[in-house]
Amino acid sequence: ELLESGGGSVQAGGSLRLSCSFSGVTDSRYCLAWFRQAPGKKREGVAIIDGSGRRMYADSVKDRFTVSKDKTKYTLYLQMDSLKPEDTAVYYCVLLTTVCTVHSDAGRNYWGQGTQVTVAS
Repeated sequence: ELLESGGGSVQAGGSLRLSCSFSGVTDSRYCLAWFRQAPGKKREGVAIIDGSGRRMYADSVKDRFTVSKDKTKYTLYLQMDSLKPEDTAVYYCVLLTTVCTVHSDAGRNYWGQGTQVTVAS
């Protein structure tokens, strides 16, 4: 089960930290990701972290967002700094089972329910 928390509203330039508990994931090769979807836009990958700790970011968030995980707490994080209005979206925590990349969510993946992030200008 994937359960996100930490969304909310913030002014441009502000910060938020999203959390996702991933209870029940026991395979050390797992790939965890954050995807987002803004109203009227296609869903897009934001960041991934795999079992070895390899990270990948979308160009639009590079140097502003940081993905991390605490394996002892079974929690995934997304630290979002220097937020922009275009970061406004519903953010989803995802367990990717086919390809570990921000560029695709093809395959049978497992999704959280999503958490809303709103950035005001």
